[in-house]
Amino acid sequence: MTITILGVGCGSAALTAEAKKALAEAELVIGAKRLLDDLSPVCRTVAEISSERIATILSEADCEKACVLLSGDTGFYSGARRLLPLLEGHDLRVLPGISSVQMLSARLGRPWQDWMLCSAHGIDFDVRRALCGGRPVFVLTSGADAPAALCRALLDAGLGALTVTVAENLGYETERIVSAPAAEVAAQTFAPLNVLLIEAAPHIPPRAPGWPDEAFSRVEGVPMTKQLVRAAAISALGITPEDVCWDVGAGTGSVSVELSKLAGAVYAVERDPAALDAANQNRTKFCAWNLRLIAGEAPDALRELPAPDKVFLGGTGGKLHDILQLVHDKNPKAVLCATAITIETLSRAVSEMEALGWRTEITQLAVSRSRSTGAGHMMLAQNPVYLIVGCSE
Repeated sequence: MTITILGVGCGSAALTAEAKKALAEAELVIGAKRLLDDLSPVCRTVAEISSERIATILSEADCEKACVLLSGDTGFYSGARRLLPLLEGHDLRVLPGISSVQMLSARLGRPWQDWMLCSAHGIDFDVRRALCGGRPVFVLTSGADAPAALCRALLDAGLGALTVTVAENLGYETERIVSAPAAEVAAQTFAPLNVLLIEAAPHIPPRAPGWPDEAFSRVEGVPMTKQLVRAAAISALGITPEDVCWDVGAGTGSVSVELSKLAGAVYAVERDPAALDAANQNRTKFCAWNLRLIAGEAPDALRELPAPDKVFLGGTGGKLHDILQLVHDKNPKAVLCATAITIETLSRAVSEMEALGWRTEITQLAVSRSRSTGAGHMMLAQNPVYLIVGCSE
């Protein structure tokens, strides 16, 4: 049996000549009911979307040529990825169709080579993280409320003025394209068959951790983790692009901002409204769109957050034990970094971490910075800071 996988997501009018020939010769066509109704094959048809059931139907079919219809691009978040391994041993060919990203690009008269291509269709997708790259983001969406839900996330990140384009029913007679600020789209619904293009968010070029202290907005009376301590702490945590990070007692958000440039998602918890306001200013200033600010006191404000991979403890409000216990309950393999300036705080942090099964490593940072004296320079010592890193064996 010859089995042809056809990408036909943008309607019958967008079918290639090769795809039309394969359909005309097919004795069996399988696919979603929407696709079958649009193409109206003259042979036997079976409405099915499960890859396993499609493979079973084909293995039991008595015919020479069959077609499987898949919506969208066969090489981009397509059911072909799951189906093709199930059909090994058959004579297979894949015929890609015109994809929704190609069609939207053509409708808008814009190239799509610089767009970041993503999918929110049945998978976990963080639109805030995607926007940190400073490129337009094209999203395969799913359902009438999907564009609005993504735009509500943009609102929460302070990006309600960002222009988005929603294209519904691309390639069909009911096609409609709407461009508007995210704040407006957040209150609208669309046809279930839609895609979303989000214009590039403000962006600053990446650099090594350790932004100068004077680059951050400050609040009088709220301490801020110093530049070299931040750089050392982030290095010790070993942040990866997939990490979920917590910054507990975030203050003005200097560590949170630095984490956001390396991690997938950052949650900054702070109880002081003035500090939160400064942290929000720094989020905007540094284009840290994947940074979520949480008003409240730990550990209660942490309970509903996703389990962390990496945790920075900037301040605990005297609740170190309860915070560490919660982190351990969420993810015993999380890596933590706490700072201390007194021996007593250092001793307590070590004993509490080790009591929960974390192995600890202590680093003392004794930093001196130069100051001009007119005739030369002198070195001024800063207060020594201890970094306590805890991780599972």
